[in-house]
Parts: sequence; C-alpha cells; structure tokens
Amino acid sequence: FCRRGAINLCDNREVLGVSCGDYCRYGAFAEYVVVPEWIVYPLPDSLAFEHAALIEAVSVAVHAVARTPVTLGGSAVVVGTGMIGLLVLQALRLAGAKNLIAVDLENEKLNLAIQLGATNVINAGTAEDIPAMIRDLTGGFGAEVCVEATGLEATVSTAVNCVRKGGHVTLVGNLAPQVGFPLQNVVTRELTVAGSCASQGEYPACISLMADGAIDVAPLITALAPLD
Repeated sequence: FCRRGAINLCDNREVLGVSCGDYCRYGAFAEYVVVPEWIVYPLPDSLAFEHAALIEAVSVAVHAVARTPVTLGGSAVVVGTGMIGLLVLQALRLAGAKNLIAVDLENEKLNLAIQLGATNVINAGTAEDIPAMIRDLTGGFGAEVCVEATGLEATVSTAVNCVRKGGHVTLVGNLAPQVGFPLQNVVTRELTVAGSCASQGEYPACISLMADGAIDVAPLITALAPLD
C-alpha cells in the first residue's frame, strides 16, 4: 500500500500526535522532533501558522471530495457541518458543485455553511422529511452526490436517502464503529458507497488552496493557545 502511494492504508502507518492506538507515535510534544523528510512541507509566508495547523483537516476533506464524482454545475449534499463537513463543503464548491446543500442540527453551524458556500441549508432537528426537501431542491430527483461527515446511523441513513438513483455517497464520519445500513435502498437504486480515510498525498494542494484563500479556515478557529 505504501509503495503504490496509498499511504493512508499502509499496514505500518504511524502518525505523530494522534492518540488512536492503531497509529499513535509518541513525541510530538518534545522540544525537538525528528521526522522523515518526505512528510515535511514548506509553508508559504502568506499562510499563518494558526491556519497551517488545520492543513491535516483540510486534507481529509480534499481527499474525501477527490473520492466523490462531483459533476461540474451539479448538486451535492454535506451531512454534518462540523469542521470536516465545512471543509468538505468548500472542497465540493471548488470541485465544481453548484447546488450545495448542508444538513446539521445546529443553526450556528448552518449559518457558517452559508458563509462558506452552501446554497441551501436544512436543520435536521426541525425538518420533517429531509430527503423530500432535498428532492425539492434538486428538480425532484435527489442530489447527485453526498458526503457524510458525522458517522451515526441516522446521518448515514439521511445520506443514502438524499441522493438520486445511481447516486454516490462518500462516508467520512465514523463516530459510531457500526451502524444499521439501508441495504435494500442502496441495492435497488444502484447507489455507489465509498469510504474515505485520512488523506493520501494532498498536502501540497491543500497548502496552495489555503494560501490562495480558496479554502478559508479562519472561521473555524475558535481559540488560540500559546505554547507556554
């Protein structure tokens, strides 16, 4: 996997600063850190350090969208507008999606989604029938693609039900390790479902997109903690 470039699937993958036992490599809080040169990327002067801290999150979103067959001028739904979902929203817009619909429970996040490019938002806490609302916003068919960025049974079900026949669902969120899955819906409507894990070499592209302002992370930063 590593040799073919699928670094996120490497059997011996280690990540500095990640607490997950499967990938954990200690030492990121040391005064000096030694790392392989091939995981080091120079930052342009135009990219602030506090913004650069979000490169990894941006790469997760960009990788997910790279696994999603976005149509130029097409429709896309993002279920879950936390940090990753809001970055996915921006990446979908850059990939060419025109009709961008965001779904979440919190109006504050949905307002932020509008600020970052969503054309329509749906509050899942008050909406009676989310798939029907999305069909109304997409000519009666449903969205062409959906990216699910939460990872709960209810949100996965929403993602599957909001796309049209022959549509595509990319699963990024994984809050729940196992969920009930609407199998018959996927089979009879011939949907494509793809998982997306971490990133796979997208850092240079992400740094460029952030430095140019094409992806805006500033609204996602809620606090700055000095090293001391």
